[in-house]
Amino acid sequence: MRAKGGYRQLFDLSGKVAVVTGGAGIIGQEIVAALADHGAAVAVVDLDEGKAKAVAAELAATYEVCTLGVGVDVADKASVVAMADAVERELGPIDVLHNNAAGKGASLDAFFEPLETFDLDTWRAIMAVNLDGMFLVAQAVGSRMAQRGRGSIIQTASIYGAMGPDQRIYEGSEYLGRPINTPPIYSASKAGVIGLTRYLAAYWGKAGVRVNTLTPGGVESGQNERFSRQYGARVPMGRMALAHEMTGAVVYLASDASSYVTGQNLFVDGGLSAW
Repeated sequence: MRAKGGYRQLFDLSGKVAVVTGGAGIIGQEIVAALADHGAAVAVVDLDEGKAKAVAAELAATYEVCTLGVGVDVADKASVVAMADAVERELGPIDVLHNNAAGKGASLDAFFEPLETFDLDTWRAIMAVNLDGMFLVAQAVGSRMAQRGRGSIIQTASIYGAMGPDQRIYEGSEYLGRPINTPPIYSASKAGVIGLTRYLAAYWGKAGVRVNTLTPGGVESGQNERFSRQYGARVPMGRMALAHEMTGAVVYLASDASSYVTGQNLFVDGGLSAW
């Protein structure tokens, strides 16, 4: 057995450099804070460069760790490579990647179109971020990790990448004042993330790079009360998730506490997938 305190140290991220894409988003801001609180130097990466820099500055002041805010378009390979170069130049070799960026396209109205009228251009634009971007960031950062013989990659999927959405919960439901549904592109792109994780885990396993999926259930983020109630009724724990409830799983997967865990899909869904 380890000495007293040795098991707690498994979760310590001091001396590690972590990158979080979508780091200025609802879940991303909680993740970067948790990683910083566990001692990691953190690069907050987001399409909104100003917001990324603001979040990074707040982390540095609160947790007294080195941080960097970087603007990047994850669907653009040159932008992704430039981001990885900047992080390693400013913070050092990347140890942890949380591949978390996702998008809804240029228009929420187009995103929430029903299947029968869903536009192919919208499909392609969202896929470019949700899956192509996931691949490009993993390719750029994971290749560097593999050359060094170590690293952990966590990729955010969704419960609806593993199961079909229950259409009943959308009756009378709204998101930011709009009628909502889960569009087909969301399920398809998130299912692709789960498959990509398995491939990368098998491909880079011998190189010492672990790759796992975080699969959240529904997270409170602007849905109306009716949606929250109808969704919660389908969940064994009886409610939607709060964004901070994703952090424990990410810290675990980022740290040495999960040193023999790769290729897995960790559901943080209040038991929805247990039905």
